[in-house]
Amino acid sequence: MTDSEVGWGGWRAVVPALACGLLVACEIGAEPRPLPRAPAPPAPAPVAAPVSPRASPPSAPTLRPRVMPAPPERTRSIQELAQKLGATGTAVDDPCLESGASGCARTALTPWFESLDALSSGLATGPSVIEAFGNSLIAGDRIVDILRDDLGAAFGVSGRGVLLVDRMAPYGGRGRTGLSKGGWQPRTLGELRAPPHPFGITGVYHVATEARARSRFKLEGETRGTLWWLDVPKAGGFSVVSGDQVLARTEPTGSGGARATHFTLPEGASTVDIVAEGKGAVAQGVVLQHGRPGVILDMLGVPSADATLYARLDDAALRSQLAERDPRLLLFFLGGNESKRLEWKRTDIDTLRTDLRALLRRARAAAPASACMVVGPMDAVRDTKADGKKPFTQRPFLEAVVEAEREVTMAEGCAFFNLYAAMGGKGALTRFHQAGFMHEDLVHPRGRGLDVLGHLVTDALLRAWVAAPQGRRVAALTPAQTAPAAASERTVEAAP
Repeated sequence: MTDSEVGWGGWRAVVPALACGLLVACEIGAEPRPLPRAPAPPAPAPVAAPVSPRASPPSAPTLRPRVMPAPPERTRSIQELAQKLGATGTAVDDPCLESGASGCARTALTPWFESLDALSSGLATGPSVIEAFGNSLIAGDRIVDILRDDLGAAFGVSGRGVLLVDRMAPYGGRGRTGLSKGGWQPRTLGELRAPPHPFGITGVYHVATEARARSRFKLEGETRGTLWWLDVPKAGGFSVVSGDQVLARTEPTGSGGARATHFTLPEGASTVDIVAEGKGAVAQGVVLQHGRPGVILDMLGVPSADATLYARLDDAALRSQLAERDPRLLLFFLGGNESKRLEWKRTDIDTLRTDLRALLRRARAAAPASACMVVGPMDAVRDTKADGKKPFTQRPFLEAVVEAEREVTMAEGCAFFNLYAAMGGKGALTRFHQAGFMHEDLVHPRGRGLDVLGHLVTDALLRAWVAAPQGRRVAALTPAQTAPAAASERTVEAAP
């Protein structure tokens, strides 16, 4: 699939978010000064040593019982529409990773469930972050916007998370980008030929085509931010500005590596600008968030992406940026482009398995404390433009892709959600099209059809959380801390 196949918009605005807080360590007090030695008193007669009562163990944190959040009116309306479309949903396949005395003690989604427990019980002190990788199905910030909104309504909102300085294409909304009047060239990992610079977790970077290229982000009370950038030789750096105050400047050395610059946002600030000091400066993304408890969902979808193209993510950037985000759930929306490329004989099932396995292992190694789940492809039909093909004929490799993804995902210790089955299986796309919820390309859903797909994922995750046995463990959700910087990969510059 090419970038031009994403002819749909709908980028919704949500609240902002940020990647890193400051951890201030301080010593409490000092060594007590020794007192003068007093004369020794006469030795007392020996007496039996008193028996100290055994101290009571500290009480475990109190967890609220898991219950499905009350659906708002919008969610009830989407549920009714889903029933009319035959999209009745399905359960998440959540493999057991550790057995206990009374059954399964730990599943693939346990870290995510524990983070929801901490949020719902008022025990979390920082955000619970979701990293949503994927293709054009989510690249317009639809589908995952339902997940973000519904989880935020139930467990609190901690910000927008990772954003881009400009759009990935000349069209589309700006719900996940800054406001720019030009001066940026987007490059994505979905391009036919690999672009010259490495990618971070966004799968996108923007090159300044002129000095002083600027992107402005409207703030909603965020207190901290991060700029992800590439230290490109002879390209110049960036400044971070709010009003007439310079919050931070990058210090490029020409190493070529991915770097991170953290900044504190002034109280009451309404905007923050990212400014390229020279032509050729490369921005990978911006993070804006609160430090308070709540849910943040980073939308990392890229048009044309598949597991094979995600191999273009730079390993050092993947490790450092995921460590900084410290997610509790890794989501992967994949399979649609794989089934297309199988039909076009541009790949094969063995390659699909190998590349998906590699992607999951790389991401899990970079975020070992996170749960992970793969969302399989939606229903799909063959290209009707080719001669001799009947309309609405199911894509021949679709079900093989679903099964291959499920097998690899479960074997790698991740959960799997069968979106194809959840939306009604074979023929579901025809029903969506007849209801007016498919674009003319018969590939991309639109409007409330996207809302239905997002609801299916959200509902399945919440039902899995409620149904899973609730242990006494609570995820340690604390404000994100700045990860140690690798000498040539990350740096933090103080504001001047």
